[in-house]
Amino acid sequence: MEFELGSVVISRAGRDKGCFMAVVGEKKGFPLAADGKERPLERPKKKNPKHLQRTNHRIDLEQLTDKKLRTFLRELKEK
Repeated sequence: MEFELGSVVISRAGRDKGCFMAVVGEKKGFPLAADGKERPLERPKKKNPKHLQRTNHRIDLEQLTDKKLRTFLRELKEK
C-alpha cells in the first residue's frame, strides 16, 4: 500500500478537495480515507492514490473515534 494506515493526507480532487483526511484502511489497492464528519470511520471514502497528497503527520488508529479524528484534523488545518 502506498499510504500507511494512520497517515494524514489532503484530498486533491473531488467534492472534498483541500480537506484533510486520515487513511484508515485499504480496499483493492485503494486507500480508504475518513475525516470524522462527512466521511465517518464507519464508512470511509475509497480514494484514487493520485488524488491524495501526503503530509508528514500521522494519527494513531487505536481507540480512534470520529470526534478525536475531527479534533486532530481541525488542529492541523489551523496551523
